Amino acid sequence: MCHVYFIDDEYDLRAAVEQSFELADIDAQFFPDAESALLAIQANGLPHVVITDICLPGISGHDLLNTIINKDPDLPVIMVTGHGDISMAVESIHRGAYDFIEKPFSNDRLLDTTKRAIEKRTLTIENQALKRSLKASQTLGPRIIGDTQSIQELRATISHIADTNADILLFGETGTGKELIARSLHEQSSRREQNFVAVNCGAVPENLLESELYGHEKGAFTGADSKRVGKFEFAQGGTLFLDEIESMPMQAQIKLLRVLQERLIERVGSNTLIPLDIRVIAATKVDLKQAAEEGLFRQDLYYRLNVVTLDLPPLRSRKEDIPALFHHFLLVAAARYGKTATALPKTELHTLLAHDWPGNVRELRNTAERFVLLGKIAQLGDQCAQTNADLSLTEQVSEFEKRALEHALIECNGSIKDTMDKLNIARKTLYDKMQKYGLDKDKYKTELE
Repeated sequence: MCHVYFIDDEYDLRAAVEQSFELADIDAQFFPDAESALLAIQANGLPHVVITDICLPGISGHDLLNTIINKDPDLPVIMVTGHGDISMAVESIHRGAYDFIEKPFSNDRLLDTTKRAIEKRTLTIENQALKRSLKASQTLGPRIIGDTQSIQELRATISHIADTNADILLFGETGTGKELIARSLHEQSSRREQNFVAVNCGAVPENLLESELYGHEKGAFTGADSKRVGKFEFAQGGTLFLDEIESMPMQAQIKLLRVLQERLIERVGSNTLIPLDIRVIAATKVDLKQAAEEGLFRQDLYYRLNVVTLDLPPLRSRKEDIPALFHHFLLVAAARYGKTATALPKTELHTLLAHDWPGNVRELRNTAERFVLLGKIAQLGDQCAQTNADLSLTEQVSEFEKRALEHALIECNGSIKDTMDKLNIARKTLYDKMQKYGLDKDKYKTELE
């Protein structure tokens, strides 16, 4: 995000301020009128600080101030005028302006006011993030850690649908946290006081699956020495989580479809129907629609399960969350093994960010446990190279360039100027590449030092 928008119709002033800001490492964009600044705000969102002349062609600085304050009353707006009108200054402050600077102004005065405004805005943003984090931590259910857009959207969707009776299908690679999401849905629903029952469909032998799910009566088959309540019945009033649903045999899929539609089960060896009041959450790591088209999964069951589908992002697509996730797993592992949670060196953090994490969050958790036990990160590079071998040359070059940018941003603690010097590239080139790869410098400050 751009830190400062500077609006003034005097070209020479804009050029002088642009040079001053660049020397002070202040990220800024410059506009000759309020109209072009508003278009930029509409396209890119609000900056950290707005500095605007009051007397502008077209929309005035006062009108621009009102528009910005209506969007975000906490955003600092610095007003500039060449008229020396004290009453105009007082009116701007009353309207919500952060400060007032008279032309001609000294370079030090402008820089000092701008830096203070940026600090104020940064603190406001941090406080807002802290409030959101506290609110999230007070939410029922397991914590879903991360601040990338995909995770924020996932948390919002879970909050929206958790307290409904709709069955849910979770789609994600191995290790992305499908059971964690299922438990979060359960804990945020009115069913939280009842059982959450998890079944791995791929781990139950086919000849025992029906008895495992629906139970059996005494004597129903050889070895059935007593009545057994199945997972569906045990989840009565609560939630049943069917993991690896794609591995369920075709014959079992037929019965599951009927149970989902009718909400009735029969124990093996019984003719008595048992009504069910449960919510079913199924999870898969394969594309069930494609599997159905290939005849590997029943199409009617797929459409029955696909009422609401949640896509869980792989860890490689949200690497900005790795430091926070690793720190969380580090503390958990240290408490479990009775060890001290030591800080992660920068070089090791680079290793984490360079890895593609085919095992996703589960692999990261195991890596944190090894770090607590052994004091080092190991055995990641070979896996990363193997994963990259499947990419085209263009994709490998782009991936290398992205990692180089990430490493430099971390080493320079998010400083654009230091990153430019380290990589020996121009500011515009750096910004273009950061935009290309979706990199935000504020997210690459080291958090585990």
